[in-house]
Amino acid sequence: MSKLYFRHGAMNSGKSTALLQAAHNYEERDQLVLLAKPAVDTKGNSTIVSRLGVSREIDFLVTPKQNLRTLFAEHRAKSLEEKGKDIACLLIDESQFLTADQVDQALQIAVLDGVPVLAYGIRTDFLTHGFPGSIRLLEIAHSLEELKTICRCGRKAMFNGRKVDGQFIFDGEQVAIDGVDVTYESLCPVCYFAELGIK
Repeated sequence: MSKLYFRHGAMNSGKSTALLQAAHNYEERDQLVLLAKPAVDTKGNSTIVSRLGVSREIDFLVTPKQNLRTLFAEHRAKSLEEKGKDIACLLIDESQFLTADQVDQALQIAVLDGVPVLAYGIRTDFLTHGFPGSIRLLEIAHSLEELKTICRCGRKAMFNGRKVDGQFIFDGEQVAIDGVDVTYESLCPVCYFAELGIK
């Protein structure tokens, strides 16, 4: 039976790099993969971009109202028709932005359609609240793997601090993709609480 994998970590833990490496590993063995990401993530638009400078076009975007399993089936059929080969794996970047229903559909792709699904994303937002997609992945994924990174102090980073104009903020909407004024920093709990003013 194929499985649903959730590989998670704080920002800058190398999730996109790991996804692109997994895609390369499959293709190096002459197997086909599909790459997808939620349309909510406007960073890079239809491209997965690694901090190491590696990037790759995705095969499809997923809007919140779309059925992930239906989209996958359409692209799988197209691959069989055009290349005469089946899909060996579905890789999803920024999976925290999937809806809970779409995570259920990812599990159906793995279990019922027999194709492994590797979902990469962060668990929590800048207020340490879980994203709906991540919460559901933590509940139902066959395999959970943490990709680690470090805080500026050298400890393990767990949280994602949001900065506006270089200052940490602790209010606002859950989703605010990187822009001119918004950036993020991976923090350990000690540094996160220090920025929050809790000692």
